Amino acid sequence: MHEVIGIGIDLVDCARIERMLGDHEQAFLDRVYTSAEQAYCVRSRNRIERLAARYAAKEAVLKAIGTGMRDGMSWTEIEVSHDVLGAPGVSLTGAVARAASERGVVRLHLSLTHAGGVAMAQVTAMGLVRPA
Repeated sequence: MHEVIGIGIDLVDCARIERMLGDHEQAFLDRVYTSAEQAYCVRSRNRIERLAARYAAKEAVLKAIGTGMRDGMSWTEIEVSHDVLGAPGVSLTGAVARAASERGVVRLHLSLTHAGGVAMAQVTAMGLVRPA
């Protein structure tokens, strides 16, 4: 049985991501997104929206695990992907994975959406139920 450890939500203005790309292009992409995320997003006609949703997801993960970005964490240690049915998922590595584990997180649930120039992500961090 699992219990909710934390919930994170984030909203990103797609124009902000477009500006970052215009100002820093590949350096921004490499700092924030894994190569798999970049490949998924750049082949889409909704490239900006997909990048914005992934940025929001990364922020929401950090909120759900209760850390924010710190202690040597990297944006690329949070990767958004999709299962065979298209449902979004998130995997953690490095310092982000260690921080989540230290807080008892065993599973993350992710929801993404984008419309009207904004992208939103919501993450629920789950842990094992501890005996009372």
